[in-house]
Amino acid sequence: MAATVRGKIVSTFKLHGLSLKTDASKFLTEVLSPLTEVELEDWLDKIVEGVQKQPLTTSLVDREIAEQAVQECSQTSEEDGDKAFTIIDAFSVPRFTFNPDRKKFLPKSGSASLLANNPNAKAEVFRERYNILHQRTMRHELFSPVVEGANQSQAAEKFSLKPVEFLLGSTANLGQLIVLGMMTQIKEGKYFLEDPTGVVELDMRQANFHTGLYTENCFVLAEGTYEDGVFRIKALGFPPAEPGLVTRNHFGSVNFFGGPSSTSLKASAKLKAVERENNDAMFVMLSDVWLDQPRVMEKLRALFSGYSAMPPAMFILCGNFTSEPHGPNHYHTLKGSFQAFAKLVAEFPPLIENSRFVFVPGPQDPGPGNILPRPPIPSIFTSAVTEKVPLSVFTTNPCRIQYCTQEIIVFREDLVNKMCRNSINLPKDLKDIPVQLVKTILAQAHICPIPPHVRPMYWTQDHSLRVYPVPDLMVLADKYDPYTCSSLECVCTNPSSFARNEFAFKVYWPSTRELEDCKITD
Repeated sequence: MAATVRGKIVSTFKLHGLSLKTDASKFLTEVLSPLTEVELEDWLDKIVEGVQKQPLTTSLVDREIAEQAVQECSQTSEEDGDKAFTIIDAFSVPRFTFNPDRKKFLPKSGSASLLANNPNAKAEVFRERYNILHQRTMRHELFSPVVEGANQSQAAEKFSLKPVEFLLGSTANLGQLIVLGMMTQIKEGKYFLEDPTGVVELDMRQANFHTGLYTENCFVLAEGTYEDGVFRIKALGFPPAEPGLVTRNHFGSVNFFGGPSSTSLKASAKLKAVERENNDAMFVMLSDVWLDQPRVMEKLRALFSGYSAMPPAMFILCGNFTSEPHGPNHYHTLKGSFQAFAKLVAEFPPLIENSRFVFVPGPQDPGPGNILPRPPIPSIFTSAVTEKVPLSVFTTNPCRIQYCTQEIIVFREDLVNKMCRNSINLPKDLKDIPVQLVKTILAQAHICPIPPHVRPMYWTQDHSLRVYPVPDLMVLADKYDPYTCSSLECVCTNPSSFARNEFAFKVYWPSTRELEDCKITD
C-alpha cells in the first residue's frame, strides 16, 4: 500500500515539473498513506499547490518545503468550517494573470489604483481577456493538437487557430481559416478583427452568426477566407466556454473567486456536508426595491411577516433603492427610506437574529460616477440599517457570495436592454434573448461584455468582472422580465423589478440548487 501511495506522490509531482528528495518522499508517504484514494488526490493537489507558492530555487523539493506545504493545507482544512458564508466585494477579488509560457495563472502583486497612472492599463485589459479565452479555446477538443497515433477521423475533426499576422504575412490563397480576435471599429462603419499580432479588416456581408449577442469589443472565432487585404467572413461564433469543473481540474485548487481561503473551497468535504444538511437554507432575491414608495414598504412588511416563521439564510436586495434618483431632495429621501426600512425589519426579531441582508447598489444609487465596479452606498445613508440589523452588509456592484462550496455572483445592471441596443446582429427570436445573453457572458468570461465607451469600467479592476471559472449561480438583476436558465452547470436568474413587476422576486434553495418564482399578491 505504501509503495502505491509513494508512486502516486512521485508521479503527481513529476506532472508539475517537480521531483522529490528521498526524505520528502518518505515524509509525504507517511502522512498520506491513511487516506482513501479520493482524499489522496485531493490532498496531493493542495500540497503541490502549496509547494509551488513557495520561493523555489530548484525543481527538487526537500522535506522542509514539503512539511510547510502540508502544514498550510492542514490549517486551510481546519478553517473551512468557519468560511461557510463569505461576502466578497469587487475590490477584494484576487488578481490573476495568465502566463502563456508557464501555462498557468499567477497572482499579480500590488494594489491596483482605480485611476490608473499606467497608460498601458487599457491595452492590458483586452490582452488579458484574449489570453484567457485563447488558452481555454486551445484546450477544447476541437482545437487541441492532434495526438500522435490518432486515427484519421480524429485528426480530421480538429481545427487550427491562426493569428492575424498569419493572414497579413501571406499572399497565397490560404483557403478557409479560423481566427480568434476582438471585433472593433477602427474606422467608422468598418469592422476589424484584432489580436496581439495585428489587425485585419472584416467583410461580414455573408456572415452566418452563431448563437449569442455580438457587440463591439467582443471576442469571436471568425471563419472565412483572406483576399485582397480583407477577411471575408463565412461564420462568426464565440470561443467555446467550459464548465467550472473542467477549469479547476486543469488549474488545481487556485482560489480565483476570492475570500479568506488561500485555496478554492470547492473540494471541502466539511462544507459540502454543511450544504447538504441545511435543507431549509434559502436565499430571497429582490431588485429595484424602492424604499421611498409606501406600496413597496407595505409589500416588504408582508414578505418579512411571512418569512419570520422560517427565516431565510439571506435576503439579497438590489437597487435602485429610490423611485426618483434625481432632484434636490434625493439624498434626504434615501436616508429617510433606509431609516424606515431599519424600523420595519426591527419588528421581526427572528429575521434580525437569523437572516443576512445584502444590499447591492443600482445604477442610479449614490456613488462616484456610473463606473463599474460600483462601491457600496455611503454609510451616511445606511448607518440606521447597520445599527439595527447587525447582519446587514452594504457591498459593491457586482459582488460575490461564497456559500459553503457554492460560488454566487450578483450583478445589478440592465444588461438585456444595453446588449440588444449595441448588438451587431440582433436575433430574430426575442423570446430567446436571456439564453443568448447567458451564453454570451459565459463565452466571453465577463459579466458585462459591453463596449467600455457604453459601460465604463475601471481598467485596473476588470479582473473583478470576470466569470472564470464558471460560478454555480449568477443573479443578473435587471428590469427585464424575470427568467431562469442554465448553461454549463451554472444557473442564471433575473428576479426582475420588484416595484415594477407586480412585486415579483426569486427564491433559491442551495441544497437542491432550485429556483422558485414568487410574487406578493393582494
